[in-house]
Amino acid sequence: MSASMLPHDASPARLRAWLGLAVLALPTLLLAVDLTVLHLAVPQLSADLRPSGVQLLWIVDIYGFMIAGFLVTMGALGDRLGRRRLLMLGAAGFGAASLLAAYSASAEALIAARGLMGMAGATLMPSTLALISDMFRVPRQRGLAIGVWAAVFSVGVAAGPVLGGVLLEHLWWGSVFVAGVPVLALLLVTAPMLLPEVRHPRPGRIDLLSVVLTPATTLPVIYGVKELSVRGPALVPLAFIAVGAAVCVLFVRRQRRLAEPLLDLRLFTDRTLGSSLVMLLVSAATVGGIYLFVAQYLQLVRQMSPLEAGLWLLPSAGALLIASTLAPLAARRVRPGYVVGAALVVSAAGFVLLTQVDARSGTLLTVLGFTLAYAGGSPATALGTDMVVGSAPPSKAGAASALSETGTELGVAMGVAALGSVGTAVYRDGLPKAAPGETLTETTALAQQLPPEPAARLLETARDAFTTGMNTAALCCAVLLTALAVAAVALLRHLPPTSNADPQQEPATSERRKPQG
Repeated sequence: MSASMLPHDASPARLRAWLGLAVLALPTLLLAVDLTVLHLAVPQLSADLRPSGVQLLWIVDIYGFMIAGFLVTMGALGDRLGRRRLLMLGAAGFGAASLLAAYSASAEALIAARGLMGMAGATLMPSTLALISDMFRVPRQRGLAIGVWAAVFSVGVAAGPVLGGVLLEHLWWGSVFVAGVPVLALLLVTAPMLLPEVRHPRPGRIDLLSVVLTPATTLPVIYGVKELSVRGPALVPLAFIAVGAAVCVLFVRRQRRLAEPLLDLRLFTDRTLGSSLVMLLVSAATVGGIYLFVAQYLQLVRQMSPLEAGLWLLPSAGALLIASTLAPLAARRVRPGYVVGAALVVSAAGFVLLTQVDARSGTLLTVLGFTLAYAGGSPATALGTDMVVGSAPPSKAGAASALSETGTELGVAMGVAALGSVGTAVYRDGLPKAAPGETLTETTALAQQLPPEPAARLLETARDAFTTGMNTAALCCAVLLTALAVAAVALLRHLPPTSNADPQQEPATSERRKPQG
């Protein structure tokens, strides 16, 4: 396909497109695994590089910060430079940065390498989604392809701890970065053969000031929200959020004045796109926030190793894979708003089960509740992403894809902050006032310095308090998702089943597509 043309027909995808989807699954899986795999390597790299507490936080967080900060910029660049080209450049950069991270000799070098990985990673997600929208023009096929994409990403997140545990049992901490390099090499070989090259027919200039303002908008907000989960209401995180909000106002004003904006704000006038972004943000907040509780519950309350906890979380990955694949198929016969609403009710039921978990015999109930919560939220991700991408004109697919990913990243950060604050408040309220430690991790470490009997009593009280905090956070999620289910039906019920959708229908915000010459 010519790099300067946009697809204009809506013919069914052929075998090459489905093989191309398998290629696009490679960076999706790798990026997802990398979001969680580093957490298990922290003890080993800490012993080797001896980072300070602040440096360690930056090693873990800067990757996600840089992805979130550059998603919109990279999505717009893909629309202009070519989506396959940006994907390949990003994959090469991600591989090089991964090798730098694996062989870092200092904490500073590892922080820099992780930052470069985040910038390169920001090219991968919007490029893969935009290419899916190019390759699958029939709505029902596009929905299924995005469902597979969402399932691969979520399975990667769940599989990260298991893969990391296996690698770290036999190799050094850098192996968690090196493992992805062969995957990227395979992508670079197969992408030119199976993926089309598509870009905006009249790309226009890139506004450099907008490129600077984009991360200056998102990074302070996400950093501030994350810090709120640790410090609670404090001046520094609130100041970061205020700075991000102020820069956001400047960014919006500049986009309105530009003839060729980095982010076309007219996209937000589409009812389906706006509603889907809110749905993605809220569902990501609930699942992202409770994941932190469940992972700690299995390791600190049920006293499992990281690898054991990862294995217990595998059923949720399997259920999510099934739900993400079935949701687009169901949306062929049932209105997508109803599919999403029903799935969110299932997710809310899973959170209700998590409200009943106790500290002594809650493993199976925790796994069952989290599996329902995780799987029930996946149709919102799969169908919501499809609705965001499908609502945008073809030339803006990269920007729309970046918006969906930014909403998800911000949702996870908000979920961790809000639910973490709720859980921490309940946890501290359940401990004696003189009890040491602000978190269960700190209390567990301090208990090791006490005599056996006082340590056992303190740990029992602390584990009960943490579990109560998780119960409370789960209740908040159940209420929130029930309301979101009603909103999804009310706001999205106008969308017909994808089998009835007109494949030639132009998105509400689109320009006319140019026919191929």
